Amino acid sequence: MSDQVVGVDVGGTFTDLILMDPATGAVRLAKVPTTLDNQARGVIAAHNEAGADLSRVGLIVHGTTTTTNAVLERKLARTGLITTAGFRDVLELGRRTRPQAYGMKGEFRPVIPRDLRLEVPERMDAQGRVVTPLDENALAAAAERLIAAGCVSVVVHFLHAYANPAHELRAGEILARLWPNDHVTLGHALLSESREFERGVTAAVNASVQPLLERYVSRLAGELRGGGYRGDLLVMNGNGGMVSASRVAREAAKTVMSGPASGVMAAAVTGRAAGMEDLITYDMGGTSTDVALIRRAQPAVSNEIEVEYAMPIHVPMVDVRTVGAGGGSIARVNAAGLLEVGPESAGAVPGPICYGRGGEAPTISDANLILGRLDPGRLKSVEGGVTLEHVRRVFDEKLARPLGVSVESSAEAVVRMANVKMAGAIRMVSVSLGADPRDFALFAFGGAGPLHACALARELGVPRVLIPARPGITNALGCVVADLRHDFVTTVNRPLDTLDMNELARVLRAQEAEGRALVGRESVALDGVRAIWSLDMQFLGQTHMLRVDLDVPEVTREALQARFEEVYWNRFRVRLETIRAVVVNANCSVIGQRPALDLSTLIDPEGRLDTVAAALRERRQVMFDGVWHDTPVYRREALPLDAVIEGPAVLEQMDTTILIPPGDRAAGDGIGNIVVTVGGAV
Repeated sequence: MSDQVVGVDVGGTFTDLILMDPATGAVRLAKVPTTLDNQARGVIAAHNEAGADLSRVGLIVHGTTTTTNAVLERKLARTGLITTAGFRDVLELGRRTRPQAYGMKGEFRPVIPRDLRLEVPERMDAQGRVVTPLDENALAAAAERLIAAGCVSVVVHFLHAYANPAHELRAGEILARLWPNDHVTLGHALLSESREFERGVTAAVNASVQPLLERYVSRLAGELRGGGYRGDLLVMNGNGGMVSASRVAREAAKTVMSGPASGVMAAAVTGRAAGMEDLITYDMGGTSTDVALIRRAQPAVSNEIEVEYAMPIHVPMVDVRTVGAGGGSIARVNAAGLLEVGPESAGAVPGPICYGRGGEAPTISDANLILGRLDPGRLKSVEGGVTLEHVRRVFDEKLARPLGVSVESSAEAVVRMANVKMAGAIRMVSVSLGADPRDFALFAFGGAGPLHACALARELGVPRVLIPARPGITNALGCVVADLRHDFVTTVNRPLDTLDMNELARVLRAQEAEGRALVGRESVALDGVRAIWSLDMQFLGQTHMLRVDLDVPEVTREALQARFEEVYWNRFRVRLETIRAVVVNANCSVIGQRPALDLSTLIDPEGRLDTVAAALRERRQVMFDGVWHDTPVYRREALPLDAVIEGPAVLEQMDTTILIPPGDRAAGDGIGNIVVTVGGAV
């Protein structure tokens, strides 16, 4: 079989593809419009644009927004819930919070409506002892009611099933005979966690998107086979790993947020290759910005992600925070006369004014155009017909005159406001978690990320910015370089001073064994398999947990106590020596490491010129801090590997534009990255 590997990522606007052939070093790229009605068509179109011969491709790894969009837009399969008598409203009661903390308004729709949530007599206590036996006749009757109501998927969510899953397992056996398909989710099998609301929502999301994901993946796999592909199709999960398409729908909830996760995985691999293992990742696209933290080339993974209000999906996912600031974010002057930017976006259609698709709302991309930072003739989405003067007139009418400033000042204000929002998101994944941004490099990607990265780094005191070879296609690259990964969470919920340490080690080793068995079933070449262990811990009486990493599962009580206290001190700078520590969850991640790829071929070495001057495309006026600068514009792909450029400068390439402000210094490294040393960062 061929060594060619394809990574394809479906975004809200574009579908990106990268094909790498390790044998020859050849790299092919494609960026085509996403076909929202049927994402598979866009995936096939991307293969065609790249000139991929599917019969010669050995592996395709796919990142999809199918499940994420379905959850956020509530376009879900009709799903029923069977639960313990008296607990049908757990999904709706939640944690007694409100959509608007200080108001009486706000709408909340549970994943499964109340009329499709049915109760049956059964009960376990928190120790896993049977209080009320399962009424099997009532279960069968509930299943028949849900089938008659048109449900295509069902969740079984019984109280305390994490402690004893016997009733859920028996319910699964009965449903296997009654339910018309295999879309049956047992809550404990997906997430063995003690919190009923979080476990119930996670299971409900899984069941609600399972039929959608299975249908999409089956359609895509069929079209790829029709094109001559004979390899296995792997799908990215939100934890930054991947799983075979034949099994991905069983745990469909794990694919939520897989798009942002793939970009973070690419950042970790690129940073390791560049000698920068501690990174803050910054992915700015058309509608939003995603940020995450990487320590020692290992992305932060959390099993407490809340995708939106009252939507906790407690399966391990890369800890990505999102803000509504992207290239298409709309700027306006509110009723108080103040400038606002986002979260509303112009989207892909009509898009920013400069796209030439009928957009008339000023956006961040339009502001960058006015400031000379973008060339309208080189924007991927531009269809023509809109002049710079037209964009200026809109800014003058809607922003500059209401604010009482010049057009250029209004554009700079839009960019500054966007930067403030994005800097806040970065502080959420760094400062709020006890990490100092000055100890990290900023990894900038996405179509718009490299335009704002240096200004953000200066704002946060980050000394260096790492810009990869292909910033606009980094998520697709993440699919290519990602490892196989399986995560396991088991609730322990015992005070440390009474915990059986041998039993804890047994649980962690059992998780590792199951993960190694799952990895072994995949038909993917691997360099090795490793396990990562951790515990979720808290002091008795607390709600939130902290992750405590372990080197090996066999740890003494005293060593674990000391490690937890160290983690708590680093996070809160407080010592609680008289309060008992509690081990809540035992976690294990098993990672199948795929062979490394040569990242230096992402930009064709044959296209590089001998000198920086030879790569100059033009000079144009670019505004920085209210002053116009005569600024060189370079073709990034033509720059020599060891190029050194003093700001101000603009670097243009197919998938992004890089802005080097005055006082900053950009230098190429040996594998094609640009490393910017930020002047003035403290």
